[in-house]
Amino acid sequence: MPLSPAHLLSACSKKRNAGADNRMRHLTTFKLIDAVARSGSIRKAAEDMALTPSALHRRLQAFEDELGEQIFERMAHGVQLNAAGEVVIHHIRGQIAETERLKSRLADLSGIRRGHVRVACSQALAASFLPHEIAKYRRSFPAVTFNVEVLDHQASERALSDYSVDLAFIYNSNQFPEFEVAAAVQQNLVAILAEDHPLARQDVLRLRDCLKHPLALPNQRFGGRQLLQKSIVTSSQQLQPELESNSFEFLKKYVLEEHAISFHIPIGVPEDERMLGLVSRSIDTRDVLPGTLYFGHKRSRLLPVASARFADQVVRNLTARYPPETGQTAAAE
Repeated sequence: MPLSPAHLLSACSKKRNAGADNRMRHLTTFKLIDAVARSGSIRKAAEDMALTPSALHRRLQAFEDELGEQIFERMAHGVQLNAAGEVVIHHIRGQIAETERLKSRLADLSGIRRGHVRVACSQALAASFLPHEIAKYRRSFPAVTFNVEVLDHQASERALSDYSVDLAFIYNSNQFPEFEVAAAVQQNLVAILAEDHPLARQDVLRLRDCLKHPLALPNQRFGGRQLLQKSIVTSSQQLQPELESNSFEFLKKYVLEEHAISFHIPIGVPEDERMLGLVSRSIDTRDVLPGTLYFGHKRSRLLPVASARFADQVVRNLTARYPPETGQTAAAE
């Protein structure tokens, strides 16, 4: 006898619920596998997840047996994903991210408005802009927690790709095909120097004049340094820094000690820098190519509610701070 529509709906509902139950049962295993993949060690992952190594090994073995594929290569110094494992871990991280989004939506529906927002940013954003934005957001949603990773643009792209972060600020790099731009604001380099430096009396500096003084530069991984390199590639000028560092805070302190010149982007120069004896001066736009700060997330990813709301706030405040009419905003398509 054919099933009635009511029976069909009931059967479909039971099937969906059973699928959801299976996914939730697998979620803990997914998190364990993700921990192993990130640490490269069953022992280290077990410590992080409060399990014994033997218990974690059994969970991993049971998963591989059920899957019918080995996903890790066992080596003397640890474990490493094999080709099948790379496919599996991408699926696992997508499932974990989707579950977090589901939890966020359910919490929002209940009025609790909890959530966890993970952001990658450069050191420029970590100094002033991002702490201010997070504090502002948490005044409205105090139950939302944050994790901020200070990364260069290549590491930020990897973190977005493997779901380690929800959102990222990336300076002067739009080569990541999976990146969906929510906002793009122009951020040309500025010179950072002591307020009693001879060049500090000028409002706009020529790059050739800056290069006559000691230079303290961010290393080659940073977008600002790459922008400088591109700007002089067709000229006879050369960048010959006396000091290089991956710490912007260190560079600013050194500028004071040596009366050297460093370079930064405007959003990373707090208004109270003058209190530290530092000033920023614009570089003539004829000398240095324009730079752009991109803010966004992994393409086609549906963000958790808390992350989506925070992204909306950041977009509003970025575009308000650098509006299109000033020539400092590039509209995101």
